[in-house]
Amino acid sequence: MKQRRPMKIKLHLLCIPFVFIMIFSGQIAYYAIILSSLLWHEAGHLLAAMICGVKMKSCVITPYGGEIEFENPAVVPATSLLWIALGGPIATILGIGLAFFMPELLAAKLIDVQLVLLAINVLPIIPLDGGRIFLASLFLVFPSVRVFEYYYWLSLTIATILLMITSYYLPQSIFLAILCLFIWLQALKEWNYRKYRLAFEKYVMNRLT
Repeated sequence: MKQRRPMKIKLHLLCIPFVFIMIFSGQIAYYAIILSSLLWHEAGHLLAAMICGVKMKSCVITPYGGEIEFENPAVVPATSLLWIALGGPIATILGIGLAFFMPELLAAKLIDVQLVLLAINVLPIIPLDGGRIFLASLFLVFPSVRVFEYYYWLSLTIATILLMITSYYLPQSIFLAILCLFIWLQALKEWNYRKYRLAFEKYVMNRLT
């Protein structure tokens, strides 16, 4: 019997600039709150995946949340993908509610971080949760390969606009600029690999019909 490998949890390299900025600005405690919020957010995704019975290969913690790699993505139904994407924002909303029962000083900072995390993740951009939620919903309502290609283009366009806006307000917006740069790089990667992903989506659609 083949033994199942444990899921790997890793920290993305682009999280390192955040660590150094927090260290040099004397905001280690604030970074601890951010990291805890990211882990809590990602726990929502992992729990949703477990409930849906989806096997996970790895989880990479990123500046905006995390990215889950499934062991066999071809067999994951769109409904499961939708619930897994919703798991993170739901966990963040619950985290905001729990923060009201914590000491006032900690609660205020925690709520601020959670609100920013939620606001960023609901943006309809791949690879953010909002993008994955929209994409899974789109697949359920209108399963067309051409629509997916348009959506990848839209994600890259929105990510580029956000990067330009945050870069304009540097250095005050350095945290958001780094975050938007990361999102833009991820959106660019999704765009570059769109042909392979569209071929995969076509295969999934053929399998379901």
